[in-house]
Amino acid sequence: MTAELTVHELIAKHRPTLDQALEAIRTRAYWSPHPEHPKAYGEHGSLDAAAGKAAFDALLGGRIDLGQPGTDDWLGGETSPYGIELGVTYPHADIDTLLPAMKAGRRAWRDAGAEARAVVCVEILKRISDRTHEFAHAVMHTSGQAFMMAFQAGGPHAQDRGLEAVAYAYAEQVRTPDTAEWSKPQGKRDPLTLTKTFKPVPRGIALVIGCNTFPTWNGYPGLFASLATGNAVLVKPHPRAVLPLALTVQVARQVLAEAGFDPNLVALTAERPGEGIAKTLATRPEIKIIDYTGSTAFGDWLEANARQAQVYTEKAGVNTVLVESTDNYKGMLSNLAFSLSLYSGQMCTTPQNLLIPRDGIRTDEGSKTYDEVVADLARAVDGLLGDDARANALLGAIVNPDVKARLEAAAGLGEVALASREIANPEFPDAVVRTPVIVKLDGAKPDDEAAYMSECFGPVSFAVAVDSAADAVELLRRTVREKGAMTVGAYTVDTDVEGAVEEVCLEEAAQLSLNLVGGVYVNQTAAFSDFHGSGGNPAASAALCDGAFVANRFRVIEVRREA
Repeated sequence: MTAELTVHELIAKHRPTLDQALEAIRTRAYWSPHPEHPKAYGEHGSLDAAAGKAAFDALLGGRIDLGQPGTDDWLGGETSPYGIELGVTYPHADIDTLLPAMKAGRRAWRDAGAEARAVVCVEILKRISDRTHEFAHAVMHTSGQAFMMAFQAGGPHAQDRGLEAVAYAYAEQVRTPDTAEWSKPQGKRDPLTLTKTFKPVPRGIALVIGCNTFPTWNGYPGLFASLATGNAVLVKPHPRAVLPLALTVQVARQVLAEAGFDPNLVALTAERPGEGIAKTLATRPEIKIIDYTGSTAFGDWLEANARQAQVYTEKAGVNTVLVESTDNYKGMLSNLAFSLSLYSGQMCTTPQNLLIPRDGIRTDEGSKTYDEVVADLARAVDGLLGDDARANALLGAIVNPDVKARLEAAAGLGEVALASREIANPEFPDAVVRTPVIVKLDGAKPDDEAAYMSECFGPVSFAVAVDSAADAVELLRRTVREKGAMTVGAYTVDTDVEGAVEEVCLEEAAQLSLNLVGGVYVNQTAAFSDFHGSGGNPAASAALCDGAFVANRFRVIEVRREA
């Protein structure tokens, strides 16, 4: 079968999905082609639960040989937060060999056009989707997410974010027509006439620097945005979360080769302990795009030092919820308790600071003092996590020792309203599972400010007493402006307070959720509809996903000819 025929078949197969994705980003309505429920898999070539677990088990102790040029070593060492040694080894690259090889196929990939690139990307995502059960175990045992979260966030939700990036990339590339006939009248003389062609051209090689907590969800947007716009993509996973991205690269290389393109358009390199290869790669002249999720310190370093590249970062922020009043007190407490508990607070969107007036709040159950609100929230978290089986399913495992250390240190920062407790996981006895801690702080005390104005990543929340709603709004403004925020939440039935909070978020470019009391939470976003981050405050330089996230990954080159 010829490559041209293969691409035509992919267009016939996937153009309807691409069109639906384009319509979804236009309307912002709910849509997803990737099922969230595990029982939806097992037909039409996809792996069911048993087959997915067997496929994951077969990976353990083995080698993922991607057939890449320049492999000079095999590295491994991942240990699951649940206590399992994965024993998988991956290629380490001689960069001076691999990077030139990645350039070889770029011309054919560029000339294939936006539609062909888009449907190849959709085919990659479809094959990943068929292996969602296998990928879920890979995400679970590298990130510490509980299985259902790893299945959904690491599977269909990550795939949705990848497809969303493809849709935005396609839309931006076809915004300019391929050709134009240009004619400028010259009065009595003949008009000036030109034939013009316009071609999107990639920047070069894109580098994806993976994160530990959400390797696919955070990795797929940049990977597919760069690939769909014609760039080659080098994936450098986090050393503790290589497997999900190695499997992704493996699928991408297979699809590219079958479609008649150079598989080296997508490659992976693992990292030796302490090697710091991300810094070396980030400043290579061949690297023209960088996508990074992780610490503020390294994100700032990339922005300052990777001068040859377009850098997209998601760094740290101090997410804040303002609690002023509510007409559904129980619903508010339930919603907040879930948000604080999900994945042990190890999400860049988890609320950290809860700003509560020290004189209390108005509710449908009468006035509640600051102390009552905090105590009731502590009871709500306790009730949610009181059953150990349910707690394990929500909390997952602590991803690394640094999170555990921050959790333990937080208890010394103020009065503990809810103490963290250890939970045993019968299936994985070596898993480190801890419930959240809630610490009471005073917004008027400088010593307390040092705590609540710093990100404390993990299951740690601060109930910050403030003098008034107006003070809470100003503290919110200062927090977002100085520290950044991926999410802001507010509970209020006062239209003036609501307006003030919304104005702060508009001015400081923060995504806002108001009065969530049901099954939607401040730390969850839906692809094709919700923006993750804004790119407008210090927490992130990009939003997932908008036109700005993809448009500067390529340039449009014009050729003019006399007609």
